[in-house]
Order: sequence, then structure tokens, then C-alpha cells
Amino acid sequence: MPLALLALAVSAFGIGTTEFVMMGLLPQVADDLGTSVPTAGYLVSAYAIGVVVGAPLLTALGSRVPRKRMLLLLMALFTVGNLASALAPGFGWLIAGRVLAGLPHGAFFGLGAVVAARLVREGRQARAVATMFLGLTVANILGVPAATLLGQHLGWRATFLVVSVIGLLAMAALARLVPHVPVDERQSLGREVRALGRPQVLLGLLTAVFGFAGVFAVYSYLASMTTEVMGFGDSTVTVVLALFGLGMTGGALAAGPLTDRALRPTLYGSLAALVLALVAFRFTIHVPWLALVTVVVLGAVGFMTTTPLQMLVMNKAKDAPTLASASNHSAFNLANAGGAWAGGAAVAAGWGWTSPALVGAGLTVVGLAIAAVAGLLDRDRSGSTGEGASRVVAKSPLTAVETPVSRPVSRASGS
Repeated sequence: MPLALLALAVSAFGIGTTEFVMMGLLPQVADDLGTSVPTAGYLVSAYAIGVVVGAPLLTALGSRVPRKRMLLLLMALFTVGNLASALAPGFGWLIAGRVLAGLPHGAFFGLGAVVAARLVREGRQARAVATMFLGLTVANILGVPAATLLGQHLGWRATFLVVSVIGLLAMAALARLVPHVPVDERQSLGREVRALGRPQVLLGLLTAVFGFAGVFAVYSYLASMTTEVMGFGDSTVTVVLALFGLGMTGGALAAGPLTDRALRPTLYGSLAALVLALVAFRFTIHVPWLALVTVVVLGAVGFMTTTPLQMLVMNKAKDAPTLASASNHSAFNLANAGGAWAGGAAVAAGWGWTSPALVGAGLTVVGLAIAAVAGLLDRDRSGSTGEGASRVVAKSPLTAVETPVSRPVSRASGS
């Protein structure tokens, strides 16, 4: 794998840390700013709203900017947003800082996925995208638990100051390791918008919105579940978050080769497994060791959905994948916001700290149903079960010669 993927993974580590750490800090932020945990949960939604707005907006504004320069600009904005969060004088200002930090998220991952896919040979594009996403999973093993522990001992503001430093380090890695990737002269914003409007792209985005919402219905309140239901102390929260991160890493490692081999079956299987894991968590949460095992499984099957969903929208957008790729992260963060809101609403209604698990299962069932309908429509249109994942139009950063990387149609693979 090219070293440029390492720079993208380091950037993903910083983004993943700031995105997910708020779940572990909700009790501390709520206590410090004089609000309730469900109300503090809006900070999760604020970041997600920033992603939803920023992904298409910044992607459109940067459509003619050289890819490497755009990645650096997005990471700079991310760093400023985290610094603003650290210095926020009140809850409203912290909401604004979280929105600002979230603005470059979707555009960075959308553009980063396209760049990653163009840096590797045929049949390894999903693995390249999954390698970038490994930064997110490692953030949940190391970054989020360490940042949560830091926030518990030195205050939540210290956490965002450290994330700002990570942002600066990520910018240095991007500047040093990512090669020049020219903008495709044939691409235009209109072409990208038309690709985004294709039915299979829209169905893929809807699948992400509902399917992934189940993860965040639970994960947003995992810290409180750990102390209120599992019976562990505050010091154990970091361990539980790290276990979730271990599961995410396993899911990401498995998703790359599975998606390269059979995209739709990987998507169906991961969503179905997520439904089962969420339902099981409603009951296993009362048995501490079973709860910890289920947390690992939830991380694995939840994150296994991300690579096939990313490759699906990129494939269906064909030769104009950047806006669709970025919009997929808007969809993921609509899922984050919607899942956090739905889980919090269930708790606020008095249904108990275990209710978000069943709420999440219901949301994921909807996502699985949309994915199944999309697969049937695609099969009817193409007359086959589909094609392999690695068919994004690749462009060499050195030669700027486009090379189609379609894999042969196989009745053993999905689309």
C-alpha cells in the first residue's frame, strides 16, 4: 500500500477522535456547562449537522482545487474548529465549534476515498478505502479512550486542544506523503450533481442514513449505559470505548477484502448482523461480561457496513464520484444525528437506558430493507447479480491517464 494512505489514515485518526470522543465526555460536559446528558447529546448532532452541510458545500467549492491542496485546506479548517471548541465560553459556543469542526469531515473523507482508490491497482480499491478508514477505528481504540481519560482528569477542553495538535500533525503528513493528484479536466460540478441524482446513488445514501443510525442510537449513550446499567465506574468507560474500537478495527479489516470480492452480500450481511447485535444488546447489557462481548460485536458489524456503502455510491456515480463519495458521509452523519436524537428521545421519554438498542435495531431494519430494494432494482436493470466493487475510474497521480478498473462480472459477487 502507498505511504499516502498512511497520511490519510492519520488524518482519519484525528477526525475520528474528535467525532467520537464527545460520547465519552457527555457526562463531564453536561456537568461543567450545567445541562443534562440528553441535552448535551445535541453536541453529537451539532457535529453531524456540520458534516451534512459541509460535505456537498465544500466539495462543490473545491471541485477545481488540486486534490492535495484541498485535503490540506480541509484539515486546516478541522483544526480551527477543534481549537474553537476548546476555547468555547458556553454551551452555545461549543455547539458552534462542533459544527465548524464537522464542516470538513465529509468533504475530506469523500475526496480522500477517491484519492485512495486512485493510488492502488485493480481489485484493491476497497482495501485502500478501508485502510484510510482504519484511522477512524484506531481512533476508537487509542484516541477516544485516551482523550476521554484526559477529559476526565484535566477537563474536556484539554481534549480538544490535543485534537487540534493532531490536526497539525495530520497536515504535515499530508504535505509530506500525498502525491500531486491532478483534477480531471473533464469533470464539472454539473456532472457531479447529475451523478449524485442517479437512483442507485440516492438509494445507497438512504441505506447509510437508516442503516448506520442504529450504531449511533447506542454508541452516543454508551458511556451512560456503562455506568447506569452495566454497573461499572467512570474509569471503565474508556475500556468499553476501546472495546468498541477493537470491534470497529476488526470490521474494517474484514470489510475491505470482502467488499472487493462481493459488495452487496457484504452490505446485506453486515446490516443483518447489526440488527441481531442491537437486539441482543438489549438483553446482554445486564450481564457485564456478555455486555462487553456484545460491544465488540456491535463495533465490528456496525463499521463493516461503511466500506461497501462507500464503494457502492462511488461505483454507481461512475466517472464523477467525488460529490457522491462526500455526500455518503453526509448520509453517515445524518445517521449519527438521527440515531443520537432517537436514542436520546427514548431515554428522555422514560423508556430506560436500554431502549436505544431496540430503537437502533428498528432503524437498521429500515436501512436493510432499502438496500434489498436497491439490489432487486439493480438486478432487474442489469439482468445479473451485479459486478465486483473495484470499478471506480482510476487516475494515476503521475501520468494523469485514466484507467478503467472494472472487474469481470461474476455470479458469485454482488454490486
